[in-house]
This record gives sequence, structure tokens and C-alpha cells, in this order.
Amino acid sequence: MDSDPAAQLLLDEIGRRIGDPRVVAAMEEVPRPLFVPEPLRPDAWANKPLAIGEEQTISQPALVARMCELLELKGHETVLDVGTGSGYHAAVLSRLAARVISIERRPALSQRAGEALTAAGINNVVLVIGDGSCGYPLNAPFTAINVAAATPPGAEESLARQLADGGRMVLPTAAKVQRLVRLRRNGNRLIREELEEVAFVPLVAGQDAFSPAPLPSPGR
Repeated sequence: MDSDPAAQLLLDEIGRRIGDPRVVAAMEEVPRPLFVPEPLRPDAWANKPLAIGEEQTISQPALVARMCELLELKGHETVLDVGTGSGYHAAVLSRLAARVISIERRPALSQRAGEALTAAGINNVVLVIGDGSCGYPLNAPFTAINVAAATPPGAEESLARQLADGGRMVLPTAAKVQRLVRLRRNGNRLIREELEEVAFVPLVAGQDAFSPAPLPSPGR
């Protein structure tokens, strides 16, 4: 774990909020400063989003923990992560699942995320460049889908079709007042839970093709 006292304060706070001890352990294991631009690393363990360039942010760590908790991961799953950004959310998910496929439409962000994942010694995240609003049909269906961007209804429906029976998807809605939502597939039915208010950058569509990122991390 990071020796920064701010890290311990934050992790203690997350431990009080999150009921899944595996999520808390994952947050302790992932070195968050590696995923933050160097000038902002003194604030890496602050419980707030930070700019990472290209009008994107790294989500506040407590919210990352909450979304991971809602996915109810056991360790055997392949998770689809939509919106790689800094790679931090994928890194935490990698400690909770067998494999993570993380999609980002901005090649520069995907490359920097790959460098951070490599520096963190994480080798079960596969990075893909493409339109995350389309999901990743090549590997569908997924037991769990994480969406780290405000998701319009059409994209939500498209992604939900890639959920396996019993699978869970967590996402923020694209509305004037965003809310965290969990969808659970039960056969042909989707059970929808609307949860707390959140604030995310929007999910941007418009690049249909998929290609490997310049620095993918192979599945273990």
C-alpha cells in the first residue's frame, strides 16, 4: 500500500463505507498515483475526481469502490469496462475479476492507461480502442459491465443486451440529475435499481471499429 498518510485516511474512509472486503483490499492494492498525471500526484489520494487530459477525469476513489461493490464480483468473471480513461477503474476491477476488457475511444488515453497498468504490474487487463457505447460483441455476453461515463438510454440498451443471464451492469445515467444505476439480467427481464446521485463526463460515441491499444496487457 502507498505510504502516503493521505492514502491511509482515504482507505480507512472507504473501509467504513464499503461492505465488501474484497473491494477494500483491491483499493489498497492498486497504486492510484500511477494513474494520475504527475503534476496532480500530490492529490492522488484525495477523494475527488482529477483531470487526466482530453476533457476526461479519473473518478473519485470512493465512487470507484462503490461501483465495484455493486458489481458483486467473485473473482472468476470477465468484466467489460467502458471508458478506460486513466485505467484506474480497470486496475481495481482487475483485482476483483479474472480478466478485464477495457474500451476507450481516445488512443492517447488508452496508451497512457496501458503504461500505468504495466507500471503497476497488472497483466489481466486487455485494452481496446473503439466505441464503448457499442460494448464489445466479440466477447459477449459478460457477467459484469462497468460504465464510467454518463450513459444515454440508447447506449444503455445496447450494452444491456451484452449481459449474461444473472449478469450485472453499473452505470451513471445521462440526465440533468445523474444517478448511479444497477441493471441485473434475469432471463429476458432486466431489473433496474436507481441509486445515489453522481456526476460523470458523458459517454461519447462515434467510432465503431475496434482495435487493440498500443500497449495492451495480456490476460493472465
